[in-house]
Amino acid sequence: MSTKLKEFQKIIKYEFNNEGLLRQALTHSSYANEKKLKKFSDNERLEFLGDAVLEIVSSEYLYVNYPNVQEGKLTRLRASMVCEPTLALCTEDINLGEYLYLGNGEDKTGGRKRKSILSDALEAIIGAIYLDGGFASAKEFVYSFILNDIQQKQLFYDSKTILQEVVQGEHKELQYVVVKEEGPDHAKTFTVEALLDGQKIETGTGHTKKAAEQDAAYKTLLKLKPNIRG
Repeated sequence: MSTKLKEFQKIIKYEFNNEGLLRQALTHSSYANEKKLKKFSDNERLEFLGDAVLEIVSSEYLYVNYPNVQEGKLTRLRASMVCEPTLALCTEDINLGEYLYLGNGEDKTGGRKRKSILSDALEAIIGAIYLDGGFASAKEFVYSFILNDIQQKQLFYDSKTILQEVVQGEHKELQYVVVKEEGPDHAKTFTVEALLDGQKIETGTGHTKKAAEQDAAYKTLLKLKPNIRG
């Protein structure tokens, strides 16, 4: 087993019986295509499986831990936990981007920080653990790295709405300004500044303008309300 894979297993606190599953989970289609690997060597099928496992684990968690919350709010809560930006945020704790197998082009254009790639790989890891160690092992991983801070993730998901309420209470004007667009049409990265009364507070990036605004809003909230994390 490669040092890279051993290192990553220590981080996620799960040791694979079949190391090939982990390698596949970390393999982006760009790498598989570039290396001319056999069909289905990338992580897309594992991502499909992991997405389903994540949905059932997060649904059960919410059902058990929020007994007095109606179905509509449970659905919104689950959406905040399993959406692309939030899953990408979860990958920071395990430094997932550094362990991905990417094609040279994808690597050079910032693929290791691209939210879509990170979130897909995280779901692929869930699928790989499920196949390797069963549902209980996959559930433990989800609890440890995705369901470990629900309030913070809800804050992240609703950051634009929450920030708007904060600035209205302080009678300030909030604006989001796109300051940079990079990359080809199919993989653009937007950089957005959050301005309060015309003054730049924070900068966010994302695959879409909306995602970049959300990132900027989240960082602005943490700067304005440093105790909001707790």
